[in-house]
Amino acid sequence: MVKKFLLLATLLASGPLLADETPPAASAIDTDGFTEPLKALKFNPGLDQREFERSTLNALNVYDPLESMNRRIYHFNYRFDQWLFLPVVNGYRYITPTLLRSGVSNFFSNLGDVPNLFNSLLQLKGKRSMEITARLLLNTTIGVAGLWDPATKMGLPHQSEDFGQTLGFYGVPEGPYLMLPILGPSNLRDTGGLAVDYSAENWINFLNVAEVSANHPEVWILRAIDKRYTTRFRYGQTNSPFEYEKVRYVYTAARKLQIAE
Repeated sequence: MVKKFLLLATLLASGPLLADETPPAASAIDTDGFTEPLKALKFNPGLDQREFERSTLNALNVYDPLESMNRRIYHFNYRFDQWLFLPVVNGYRYITPTLLRSGVSNFFSNLGDVPNLFNSLLQLKGKRSMEITARLLLNTTIGVAGLWDPATKMGLPHQSEDFGQTLGFYGVPEGPYLMLPILGPSNLRDTGGLAVDYSAENWINFLNVAEVSANHPEVWILRAIDKRYTTRFRYGQTNSPFEYEKVRYVYTAARKLQIAE
């Protein structure tokens, strides 16, 4: 009986020692916040829940009263791209040497610098106007009508200015969001700007391209193929059911930044 009592007393005395030797739980050794990362997050105490929700909705809110129609056009563009446009672009890439494709892209880019200069002057951007003028002179002469792009290598990169930006520069509101067939995202102001840029390009007739294109529609077809070839966006690339909303928001935000620069 005495032996059993001594054995029990020994076990009870060794209990705290055994407990001390037990390794701590994983959360106890977590000092870098990875086990419970939310603990490391810090929120702005001056921003209450109502303000957070309002700012989030404002960020995603784009005036789109024609959304139902725009979504149908978006779906049409997706199918047109998938079934016709991209196969043609892939065929163009396959049969056309890289050097020739680069020359075509440079030529149409040089042609596009004409409305760029026109709109830069309208927006009273003196420095940018001089840069675009220098690009036109260099690429049209040394670059052989724009087939090469020596201006970029000389520190004069391509810059985009259009009449939609010009209207925005003078405070014209963007109006409702529009999804244009084949052309993609736009708004009422920018769609009107496209028409003005097209008319100005035909009126100026730089390098006689507009006049030749009137009799040779294949020039416009080549220009459309090159435009799609140089545009990286692909419908469905976001792999998101909310791609329409994302494209709409990114386009609207990008245009605001382009106008403000």
